[in-house]
Order: sequence, then structure tokens, then C-alpha cells
Amino acid sequence: MRILICEDSVLLREGLVRLLADDGHEVVAALPDADGLDAAVAATAPQLCILDVRLPPTWTDEGIRAAIALRSRHPGLPVLVLSQYVEERYASDLIADGQGALGYLLKDRVADVADFLAAVASIADGATVLDPEVVAQLLTRRRRDERLQSLTDRERAVLGLIAEGRSNQAIAGALFVSEASVEKYITAIFTKLGLEQDETGNRRVIAALVHLGHDHTGATS
Repeated sequence: MRILICEDSVLLREGLVRLLADDGHEVVAALPDADGLDAAVAATAPQLCILDVRLPPTWTDEGIRAAIALRSRHPGLPVLVLSQYVEERYASDLIADGQGALGYLLKDRVADVADFLAAVASIADGATVLDPEVVAQLLTRRRRDERLQSLTDRERAVLGLIAEGRSNQAIAGALFVSEASVEKYITAIFTKLGLEQDETGNRRVIAALVHLGHDHTGATS
């Protein structure tokens, strides 16, 4: 796979280059900031872009804003965002584009090499991979939503696992219930949230997170 990296930390950037190369991927560009990102994407046609949330010159939100812009200019381009912390506002904006092929992981997760490489492969294949901490914070932010308040405790638990990208089988195993029960919970959840009941895969993850994590009201959590 052709991968572009945009990470200001030399150690992490070079570590990612080596890690991905050892796994058989081709790192087509490794940038220290977002200044040349558009030109690099145009020149190298990456199949996946990995960006740090915080990049020079201010080390605040340059990276995630660059990721959002990339997704706008190149719809469907797989993007993996790495962050030290969860940036709720921009995470919600990124997730809300509804395209799939997206990852948002905390840097601590990169330490688990197998999980990180599995996430890279899944995102490139069109999946949505979200750090559990991202999911937890977005869920917390939206707990005042009246639709969410209508869910039972078990439905909330199922929704949290859906938002993490778990399959129905995995949800059933985590909650010690049957897959048939999980399907009933999911039907109830989408009905209460006003979502299409027959959505599956990435679309159900994105739909849940759009409602739970995307806030245009300007409210603070």
C-alpha cells in the first residue's frame, strides 16, 4: 500500500516509516508539517494518509484541519489521524463527512504494533476505526440529546460498541447476549434516533457518531 505520513516528531515519523515498510508498505512521503501536503498527495497518489492532529506552526489543530480539507478535496481518500488527546470538535467534523475509510487513534495505541497495522489495513479497505476514548468522549458530549436519553442502559451499551466498529457477533460476546438480541437492540436504537434501520457496516457507525458526536449548536460539554 502507498502511504503518506505527516508528523512533526522526527522519532515518531521515522518510526512509522520503518514500521510500515517492514510490514510491506511503501511510504511515498514523510512530511514534518502540512505546508506541502496537497502537492505531495497530488504527486504521489497515496492510498492512505496518516496525519498528526497537532502540527507546526501552532501545534494546535493544523493536522486535523488538513485531514478534513483532504477528505473534502479527495472524497474517499483513506485517512488515519493520530492524536495525543481527543479533539472533540474536529473529530466530530471529520467523522460527520460520512465517507468511511477513516481512523482516529490516540498515539498510545500505536505502541501496540499488531493493532495499529490491523487498523491501517482496515481503514484502507474502507472501514472506520475509532479509538475507544474518542467514542467515549463523543458519547459523553451528547448525553444531553433527548434522543439519546430515550435509550435504555443496554441500548446505550450496544450503541457504544457499534460506534467502536464492533460487529454484531462481537457485541453479543461482549454483553453475553445472543446475536438475535443484539439485532433487536440495534433496531430499537436506530428507531429511537431516527436513523435508517437497515444500515450496516461503516454507515451505521458513521450515522451513530453523527448524531452522538456532531454538534452544530455550539454547546459546550
